[in-house]
Amino acid sequence: MSAFIAELIGTAILILLGGGVVANVVLKGTKGHNSGWIVICTAWALAVFIGVCIAGPYSGAHLNPAVTIANLALEKMDWATTLNYILAQFLGAMIGAFLVWLMHKDHFDVTEDAGAKQAVFCTAPAIKNYPLNFLSELIGTFVLIFAILHFTDASLGDTTTIGMGSLGGIPVAFLVWVIGLSLGGTTGYAINPARDLGPRIIHAILPIKNKAGFNAPYAWVPVLGPIAGSLLAVLLYTIIH
Repeated sequence: MSAFIAELIGTAILILLGGGVVANVVLKGTKGHNSGWIVICTAWALAVFIGVCIAGPYSGAHLNPAVTIANLALEKMDWATTLNYILAQFLGAMIGAFLVWLMHKDHFDVTEDAGAKQAVFCTAPAIKNYPLNFLSELIGTFVLIFAILHFTDASLGDTTTIGMGSLGGIPVAFLVWVIGLSLGGTTGYAINPARDLGPRIIHAILPIKNKAGFNAPYAWVPVLGPIAGSLLAVLLYTIIH
C-alpha cells in the first residue's frame, strides 16, 4: 500500500459512498428515494470517515486536492508528491463514480430527470449566480481546511500524545457533516475539486439515457472555489500562528 494507492482507494470509497447516497435519494425506485438532505449530508460525512480510516496510515488521507494544496502551501510536501496525490485523487473519484453508476444502472434507466441523474456525479448551484456560487465553495472549503489545521491529537498532561488510530477520523467526519448541513444548500458543497470534476467527466462519458450536459460554464466553480478557500485558510493560519 503506497501513498498513491491509499489516496486512490480512499477517494474511490469516498465517492462510492457519497455518490451512492445521492443515487439512493434522488433516483427513481430506490429504497431511499426522497429521504432528504440530512440523509445525504450524514452519509457524506461517514463516507469521509471511512476514506480516512483506509488511507490515513499510508498517505495521511487527504482525499481532496484542496487538502493537498494546503500542505504544499505550508511546505509540508513538494511538487512531485503533490501532483502524485492529486492524480490519485482524481482517478479514485472517477472509479468511485463509475461504480455508483454500475450499481444503480437500472435506476438511472427509469429516472427521467436529467438533473437528478447528474447530481449523483457532481454538484450544481441551487440558484445560478457564479460569483456567489464561487464564494460558497470558497467559504465551505476555508472552514474545512482552517479547522483541519487546528485539529490536535489527544494527550495526557503536556507530554504524552495518545494515538487515536481510526478514531482520529471522527473530527473530520463531524466537520464535513456540519459544513453540509449549514453551508451546503447553495451549491451542494463540493469543497473538493476531485470529488466534483472527476465524476463530472465520468458522467459525460457514460452511456446514460437523457443526461444533462457537462455544464462547462459552472464546472470551474467547484474546482477553483475550493482551491481559493484552501489557500486563504493557509494564509490566515500562517498569519495568526
